[in-house]
Amino acid sequence: MREEEMMPGQAGWRREFSEGVRDAVPIALGYFAVSFSLGIAAHMIGMTSVQGFFLSFLNNASAGEYAGISAIAEGTSLAALAVLILITNARYLLMSCALSQKLSPDVGILQRLVLAWGVTDELFGLGVSRNGYVQPSYLYGADVTALSCWAAGTVGGVIAGNVFPPDVVSALSASIFGMFLAVILPRGRKDRATLMVVLSGFGLSSFFAAAPVLNQISGNMRVILLTLVISAAAAVIKPVREEETTGAEIVQEKTAGKKTEQEKSEQKKPLQETLAARKTAGAA
Repeated sequence: MREEEMMPGQAGWRREFSEGVRDAVPIALGYFAVSFSLGIAAHMIGMTSVQGFFLSFLNNASAGEYAGISAIAEGTSLAALAVLILITNARYLLMSCALSQKLSPDVGILQRLVLAWGVTDELFGLGVSRNGYVQPSYLYGADVTALSCWAAGTVGGVIAGNVFPPDVVSALSASIFGMFLAVILPRGRKDRATLMVVLSGFGLSSFFAAAPVLNQISGNMRVILLTLVISAAAAVIKPVREEETTGAEIVQEKTAGKKTEQEKSEQKKPLQETLAARKTAGAA
């Protein structure tokens, strides 16, 4: 059936879905590479490819998934595992609420819950960048493309762990730490507060591991405690104030405006001097 022969709603749904698929292709490629490393980590704790698939299919977040893998390796209880994943992925609650404002009021609660399941940092960025209301079909197309590669990458990592020699698997397992460094370093270079939070996390985690009494706390409980303490301290000490950001932008705009006016005046000077010289010569 040609698009012009479809009902208007069907044609619009197909067009939006296709745009979502197209826009999510670069994200999907990145997701496959990242989840491949997670698949290697899943293999290291004895997971099968089927388990790896559902691990990524039900948890669309690299940090949360790696925290879950570490918790499973330590034999953490289900309650502690749930709290750990909740804290690690807490930011998606805020993203889902923000993205819900971009949906038409006609979108029902069931669709909203399905779309919230597919929210990641990158897919959230795609949704909120759309002009006007974002269509659910656009988000469906983006989710199917990106999240299928996310789950497939994990399966590929588990299979590779079963095929490659142990030395190669051990080397590949280190790539996940490079992934996390690639996430935090660019942000840390731009924002000193973020850098201090990251360094505080490294320092306090090392302190907990070396202190006589604190080293008895499990690694996952340590992550929960440090996440709550450090994030709360950062929010109190260095909160992100909207008015400060707006003020800085205004100052930058004013400075840019002054520079532009100054450049224009400097460009006019040679012309004014030439005209003045001609008038002087004519008077003489």
